[in-house]
Amino acid sequence: MKFLFDFFPIVAFFIAFYIPEDREQGIYIATYTIMVASFIQICLYWLLYKKFEKMHLITFVVVIIIGSLTIYFHDERFIKWKPTIVNWCFAIALFGSHFIGDKTLFQRMINLAENKLVLPNQVWRKINMSWVIFFIFIGFVNLYVAFNFSTEFWVNFKVWGMTLLNLTFLIGMGAYMYRYIKESDSISQEK
Repeated sequence: MKFLFDFFPIVAFFIAFYIPEDREQGIYIATYTIMVASFIQICLYWLLYKKFEKMHLITFVVVIIIGSLTIYFHDERFIKWKPTIVNWCFAIALFGSHFIGDKTLFQRMINLAENKLVLPNQVWRKINMSWVIFFIFIGFVNLYVAFNFSTEFWVNFKVWGMTLLNLTFLIGMGAYMYRYIKESDSISQEK
């Protein structure tokens, strides 16, 4: 169910972009739509879970600021910065967690699940830094696509390309973590 909440605004953005036949107007309709959809997302999440998801709030704030600038100045360049800003905010937060507390932010997020993962601290740090690098990289890729290709190409890349990049990286991280999970399971079985 949470998966649907996470993708609701981006799917709404994508659909709204293709509603008008005039693609130049599509980006502005899509911008309005993602602003409204992000607001609906945090409200519905609050109604269902009685809490706010930090990722949703960060994204909402960026969407409202960037979306408002896009609409006010009638300039699509602003909304094209949104994925980069959000990804770089996540990179900064993850990087900062190396210096605050005993655990990295990624380790804290993963261990919120019922089954806590026991991995060596240096592995958690590598995983966390890998996400930092990935978020910085994907931010630059977004800027490259946004300002070197058509808006329609960028919209498709934002929805499908970035989703595929994230999914591929997530699978890679899962495979990397599995190696250590398997090792820790075999060590605990020997005891």
